[in-house]
Amino acid sequence: MRANINLIHGDCMEGLRGMGDDAFELALVDPPYGIGADAKNNGKTSDCHERTSLARLNTYKRTNWDNGIPTQEYFAELRRVSQRQVVWGANHFGMTGGMLFWDKEVTMPTYSRGELAWLSWLKRVDYYRYQWHGMLQGNMKDKEQRIHPTQKPVALYKWLLSNYAKEGDRILDTHLGSASIAIACWDAGFDLTGYELDPDYYAAAIARVAKHKAQGQFEFNDQNGGNQ
Repeated sequence: MRANINLIHGDCMEGLRGMGDDAFELALVDPPYGIGADAKNNGKTSDCHERTSLARLNTYKRTNWDNGIPTQEYFAELRRVSQRQVVWGANHFGMTGGMLFWDKEVTMPTYSRGELAWLSWLKRVDYYRYQWHGMLQGNMKDKEQRIHPTQKPVALYKWLLSNYAKEGDRILDTHLGSASIAIACWDAGFDLTGYELDPDYYAAAIARVAKHKAQGQFEFNDQNGGNQ
């Protein structure tokens, strides 16, 4: 049975407020950390930024999406509409309890060695290793194209689904970004609802997913302009 991948161009808060309790079994979210990643990871140009790292420079539009962290209302609504949550950036939000450490095998000491995700239903600390730094990726034979400055690899989301999702779980992502999660959910057969507010990143995410699989097999819902 094909997965239902519903990618929505719109404000996730509006979506969350309209959802029923426990509408999703699992939320896998990567909200803004409030560390200026939209600018810090890039070098300056007139209309966009270019990242400076080991990779060939990619250009990303100038935005302010990482100026602050989500509100308490966001986290309350997230817990209301989903039974279990995986929240990336846990150390920036003061979260404690179960954690996942993603070891990115970073080779430069000026960069963080990895990232932390909060696991709402667990008390242990889990560990996952997958290289993701500049031009270095865990799967160099099938490298992913970077379309977002804080893009996470498809392999990471496949690992998350394999370890934390159960067959039939409905998955929620409030900050879609590059849509790596959509590709992982499609391949693994999980229904996904994902939100992206920025129109350019939304369009890039759809194009990326469409390239992975025929666009007609996905439902794209632009709240500012109808279905696509």
